[in-house]
Amino acid sequence: MRGSRLWIEGLVALFAIGVILLVPELLDLYFVINATIYVSMAILALSLALVWGFGGILCFGQAAFFGLGGYTYAIAAINLGNSDIPVLLALLVPAGFAALLGYFMFWGRLSDVYLGVGTLTVALILFKFFNATAGDAYKIGKAALGGFNGIPATPPLNLPWNSSIQLAPEQIWYVAAALLLLFYYGSRWLLSTHFGQVVVSIRENERRAELLGYDARRYKLLIFTIGGAMAGASGLLFANCVYVSPTMYSLSYNAQIIIWVIIGGVGTLAGPILGCILLQMLTAKLGTLEWLDPNFVLGTILIIFVLLIPHGLQPLIRSIGGYALAALGGRWSSRS
Repeated sequence: MRGSRLWIEGLVALFAIGVILLVPELLDLYFVINATIYVSMAILALSLALVWGFGGILCFGQAAFFGLGGYTYAIAAINLGNSDIPVLLALLVPAGFAALLGYFMFWGRLSDVYLGVGTLTVALILFKFFNATAGDAYKIGKAALGGFNGIPATPPLNLPWNSSIQLAPEQIWYVAAALLLLFYYGSRWLLSTHFGQVVVSIRENERRAELLGYDARRYKLLIFTIGGAMAGASGLLFANCVYVSPTMYSLSYNAQIIIWVIIGGVGTLAGPILGCILLQMLTAKLGTLEWLDPNFVLGTILIIFVLLIPHGLQPLIRSIGGYALAALGGRWSSRS
């Protein structure tokens, strides 16, 4: 059973690498940029999947770290003229903010509901703040924050330590896809370690884990910080595909991330990635239909999954695949 599972995972990985390599060859520039956006948002979904699904931290404001990553990259890149240090800052600033916020929440022993509301409130405060930064007075060095218009002219990524060569959209696609694979397999490895097992045990029964000698606050703080850094990476990729604006902190973005994880499957890693990409593709398609409201369709899908498929896409696909393999195995054995 384990051998067949490894074969399937290997085939899926090879298929993913093949798709990554073929996208710029088969699609035009418009679709390559859209695919990069989908992948960057999939990293954001993965960050919440790790924090909520395995850490048990009900974070309704994951877009706060997403927006901080985008704004940090844009501001630093405009001031420094390259992307070397801004990329690092786009990871470190959201991670540091998550660590600071998590310290007050976890050491304050906030319950799940208050923690969720608190993180959402922080995201909306950032949304309100950046919306109010219009005018010449709101500048950080050379970078004007731009209020509700955001920062449209964000310098793209360049080759490491060579700012004279900027990456084309097709090359940024490879960077985004590689980061998604890195974060996905990195998250799987992290969860297989002693640290990851303790994090999952705290999710299951925090009191028991503490009685066994583990400081739940420290483990939750670290997984929350890692999730903030991943969301920041999503923000810097988004800044390279579109531009940064206060909408990155908005209620709609926070709600979408939660929907992606629920539909993909809470407690899974690949499910939220799949749910994020499929729902973004569906939303883009529905946006071309004037007679149908995309929000109504997404709300209907969410209700259907909550009521009929509560475990999400990944467990559903796994179950269907298991039944199919069992049926094929039974048919093969009967023929032999």
